[in-house]
Amino acid sequence: MELGWNWDGTGVNWAVTGMNWDGLGGTGRDWDGLGHWGYWDRLGIKLGQTGRDWEGDTGDTGDTEHTQPLGTLLSLRLHKEPLLSLVPDRWFCATVVVTGEDVPKATFPCHRWVESGDMELREGTGTGTLGTLGTLGTLGGLGTLGTLGTVGTVGTLGTLRGLRTLRGHWGHWGHFGGVGDIEDSGDIGDIEDCVPSNVPNVPNIPSMSPNIRIRLRGLRSGSSWSSFDDVRAALEGPGTPISEYVVQHWQEDAFFGEQFLSGVNPVLLRRCPRLPPNFPLTAPMVVPSLGPDTSLEKEMEAGRVFLADYALLEGLPTNVIEGRPQFVAAPLCLLWLNPSGQLLPVAIQLSQHPGPSSPIFLPGSQGWALAKLWVRGSHFILHEMVTHLLHGHFLAEAFAVATQRLPAAHPVHQLLLPHLRFTFHINILARETLLNPGGIIDQATSIGREGTLALVARGVAALTMAELCVPEDIRERGVGDIPGYHYRDDATAIWEAIDSYVQAIVSLFYPGDAAVAEDEELQDWVGEIFRYGVLGNQGSGFPSRLGSRPELVRFLTMIIFCCSARHAAVNSGQYDYAAWMPNTPGSLQRPPPAAPEEATEELLVATMPGPAATGALLALLSVVSYEGGEPDLLLSAPALRALGRFRSRLAAVSERIRARNARLGLPYPYLDPAGVQESISI
Repeated sequence: MELGWNWDGTGVNWAVTGMNWDGLGGTGRDWDGLGHWGYWDRLGIKLGQTGRDWEGDTGDTGDTEHTQPLGTLLSLRLHKEPLLSLVPDRWFCATVVVTGEDVPKATFPCHRWVESGDMELREGTGTGTLGTLGTLGTLGGLGTLGTLGTVGTVGTLGTLRGLRTLRGHWGHWGHFGGVGDIEDSGDIGDIEDCVPSNVPNVPNIPSMSPNIRIRLRGLRSGSSWSSFDDVRAALEGPGTPISEYVVQHWQEDAFFGEQFLSGVNPVLLRRCPRLPPNFPLTAPMVVPSLGPDTSLEKEMEAGRVFLADYALLEGLPTNVIEGRPQFVAAPLCLLWLNPSGQLLPVAIQLSQHPGPSSPIFLPGSQGWALAKLWVRGSHFILHEMVTHLLHGHFLAEAFAVATQRLPAAHPVHQLLLPHLRFTFHINILARETLLNPGGIIDQATSIGREGTLALVARGVAALTMAELCVPEDIRERGVGDIPGYHYRDDATAIWEAIDSYVQAIVSLFYPGDAAVAEDEELQDWVGEIFRYGVLGNQGSGFPSRLGSRPELVRFLTMIIFCCSARHAAVNSGQYDYAAWMPNTPGSLQRPPPAAPEEATEELLVATMPGPAATGALLALLSVVSYEGGEPDLLLSAPALRALGRFRSRLAAVSERIRARNARLGLPYPYLDPAGVQESISI
């Protein structure tokens, strides 16, 4: 290993005092860099030529001295000769720290793999406004929310193949419009140049799933259930407190409505000031639900009527599981906030096209239970493929790729790195085990892989930045005053804490709006996210340039929130609400009923996904539904006070959430900062 210097000629002697390395060679084993397996305790680095120049004894850091006058260092070049053997020869360099007499130390952040060739690092302490931020770590004792995780783009691993840390050697992105690009998974090795070796608590999904206890005990494998008693025998039993609550209440209309507020997709519901033209519901039809003292028109004018619209699902390709065709609907579900504060469904239409074969189902009428099953099935598909997969994993990948292209010393890179550090890793696993042909999405969902890719493409076209920003999302959906909307309350508190924190960090490095507008690297970064993350869609509201500090703060806050808290809200409760399959079916095996009299109990059971599809889905959800911990990263002095205030605010949020949940029959724990990861790693 060589180090090369670029200095200003002041003649100050310097010493390299801290080479922080992660010595995993990409295969999970430590080695000494010379082709010998085992735990290394010596690492050779030569200044200006190859060979061994110093020896470290910690396994993590090493020291070397250089007596030649170097002056103030501006950049550092790492050079690594390739190892001429079949042994993997890669090192993950975190930072290089250089100290000297009577001058400040120089810190060169890297956070990338070094394999062979040259890598130039910019000094990260800096001067003026663009000094080093350092890595920000977790939310202190509250868990790991502090920074963001990944959502991922639909571009292929093949198109991301060129992702390299060497300047000028970045590859091309995949894109959402050509979703078929995901067909070729490509070579993941180059992406892993930006993946830390010590990824914590990220399960190997294929090897763990068979070990999950799925209670399909005593049942024949097959594509359907013989009776609801079979379903009950297979799925009832000890579970989580929330999954047990679901078993007891899943048929109740009040619980059906409550899941729009506190379930795993709490960002769909919208206020309905007027009925859409394709929903020919009449006022007399809802009198039994609303009562004689009011009317549908009055309730809509008062803002107490809401709509869940699944139009994005219309006409999607559908799947075949065990030789049987599967089905998906695009329902319209109308809900009413009654005087007691309960959100109740009052009408369901299972198609976007009204007519004789698309009846409107009403509470208490024949087919009501089956109509709610169809809504829950559609809710699952929209949640998993758009709210979770696209808005979480795929979009985070767009953020991660662009951020990795920033110099490691750039404050935005250092602010966002902890929130994006596991994005590539988990998205690679998803491509290999979920979205691969014949993978879990093909085994367990009504639209399969082909329908998923089509739906994600639609989701990208419909995506707006406003729906990812909590205050704007709440305002635009008109849900600011629904009682018991715990997601809204918790998300707002966390958003405000992140926003305040980001404002403090941005003010450290950008003294005014002009500094933001004139930062060319920042403009390239946001422009790349605009071009490849949302395909240059002006209607998305995503910026192509940033012209002020408030614009930068809003954009960074959105990224951090989406990669941490928002992902937790749509991920962590999956098993809780889906373990009882009738509440959240992943697939439906019969077409929607064309008339209420068709909707018998026998048809309801026959419509549910079979034992094999149920088992495949629950095996997955039981693994991915729980957030794990991440290690703290190093902190730099300029951000410590802001980070301390941030942690204090989150501690107060956590305390309030826990006190509230202690009073609830159905708690909402998913946005407690103590359990929210700072990046998406599952």
